[in-house]
Amino acid sequence: MDLASPAVVVGADGQARCWWATGTASMTRYHDEEWGIPVTDDRALFERLMLEAFQAGLSWQTILNKRDGFFAAFRGWEPAAVAAFDDRDRARLLTDAGIVRNRAKVEAAIGNARAFLALVDEFGSFDAYLATIIPRPAARLAAGAGWADIPATTPASDALSKDLKRRGFRFVGSTIVYAFMQSVGLVDDHLPGCARYPG
Repeated sequence: MDLASPAVVVGADGQARCWWATGTASMTRYHDEEWGIPVTDDRALFERLMLEAFQAGLSWQTILNKRDGFFAAFRGWEPAAVAAFDDRDRARLLTDAGIVRNRAKVEAAIGNARAFLALVDEFGSFDAYLATIIPRPAARLAAGAGWADIPATTPASDALSKDLKRRGFRFVGSTIVYAFMQSVGLVDDHLPGCARYPG
């Protein structure tokens, strides 16, 4: 692919989309209905952060394929429910073929739920906490940007990652955190020419 290309692809439905969104129906739906749209609900923010953590080393398509399984296994991603998981829950999760059965990631999700609740207690909501680190409104790509202009990390993702780790979160490296930021609209990396590019 030409690095100077805007990397926007027109689908069979005539809609222009970022190049990565055209492989499967689930990826297209995720691009059109979720990716880059601002999220402020704490449960949804926790879900997205944990899905990005589980995605580490895997494809996003794998996570989308298992998303319903994750939702059921992790009790709708309610942070209080996940924080209360015990050894029986750990054993249940590690035998559940509907999720990514990685012991370190399962343990991290449970610990992260507890750290998440502590942040909510301190700031009132996770969204309020994020606002102390991530500038608003969301940054967007410049008009002439191509796919090579989408960063893997930024100073903001570095700062958020560092602070989350300090507060006990795991699987929150800067690359994972930046993907989370893209997912929940803390940045808007839809490419110019994409129907979702902010006008």
